[in-house]
Amino acid sequence: MDAKLLEKYAKVITEVGLNLQEGQRLFIAAEMNTAPLVREVTAKAYQNGCPLVTVLWSDEKLKQIRHEFAPCDSFEEYATWIADGILENAKRGDAYLSITGLDPDLLAGYDPELIALELKTQAKHLKKAKQIISGNGVQWTVVCPPTPKWAGKIFPEISEEKAEEKLWDVMEKLCRLNYDDPVAVWRKHLSDLGKRHTYLTEKQFETLHFRGPGTDLKIGMPKNHLWKGGGGKTLGGVDFSANLPTEEVFSMPHREKVDGVVRSTKPLNYYGNLIENFSITFEKGRVVDFSAEKGEATLAKMIEADEGAKMLGEVALVPHHSPISESGLIFYNTLFDENAACHLALGSAYRSCVKGGTEMSENELAEAGVNDSLIHVDFMIGSGDIDVDGINADGSISPIMRSGEWAFTV
Repeated sequence: MDAKLLEKYAKVITEVGLNLQEGQRLFIAAEMNTAPLVREVTAKAYQNGCPLVTVLWSDEKLKQIRHEFAPCDSFEEYATWIADGILENAKRGDAYLSITGLDPDLLAGYDPELIALELKTQAKHLKKAKQIISGNGVQWTVVCPPTPKWAGKIFPEISEEKAEEKLWDVMEKLCRLNYDDPVAVWRKHLSDLGKRHTYLTEKQFETLHFRGPGTDLKIGMPKNHLWKGGGGKTLGGVDFSANLPTEEVFSMPHREKVDGVVRSTKPLNYYGNLIENFSITFEKGRVVDFSAEKGEATLAKMIEADEGAKMLGEVALVPHHSPISESGLIFYNTLFDENAACHLALGSAYRSCVKGGTEMSENELAEAGVNDSLIHVDFMIGSGDIDVDGINADGSISPIMRSGEWAFTV
């Protein structure tokens, strides 16, 4: 692994992704196989005036061991001190960084019901902290550096060691680290995405209509919805970027106004289980039918997580000729695959995507059409064959995307 590349990556994460402020603490949740990047980010954080970096380590092999040997009636067990600590850090204003790179096949073959129960239990305990973090109470960023098993899944024809090197070469371009000043390049890119979401917010389309092979879906939008994308701001006004890389602009559907059928265009890696070539049908916002060529049982358990898991919480637009899409690779990793294609998310919506949402009560959010759930799972529906229209209240239509590309200029 190239030391200069790792240093550039850490600099972009701390200065663009997190925009870590002097005197602000940092909490990192990381897989053990990402340790070199964790160390580099930690060094950059301290150099930028961070008084304390705390790291919560996890290990993908231990996840597998639990599903191999733990009693079947033990998957509602959870170490509550973890959730308590993350919540305390979030309330204090610590920045939050997730560094992961799981083996896409980690839990293949294990009981999908137990996988779903473990995830539901974790989500239930972390819900209060996640509401602060995803509600932009603090800066937060998710990154996925190359790891051996993940790289081996993408490039199975070579050794894992060579595959990891090859994936770093790809990531250098996708994360814009191949420039002398990647921080400046990222700030320009985020500004360009900002112009897109400003245009869409001002339009206030009543409905979005997606059409493509196997897809004919109408998504009703809430009144006063807001589009976001690229960089965001905390409630205190600090710029940050939640995902690196990012190519999307996104908003929230009205949870009861989604009708039609949508077909996936890329595999969904759901915590180590692949769901492939699946189709979902919606009526009045709720999933009424679904099928999948692979992983249908996992898809079923995901949708059954709670009532909100049957409805959409996000709609995102990504041009087909984004750098990730143009790589021609399937990454089996949501962070990268979602930034290669337009996508939707089953589950919770981001409150910040409706005007005044961060100050609304639970009842007010529900009345505004904001979905709530323990899960938020993105799945890809975009391609070079997708068309998207914005439908106004008077029935007039404005092209948003044609053949997967933007149909408007800013």
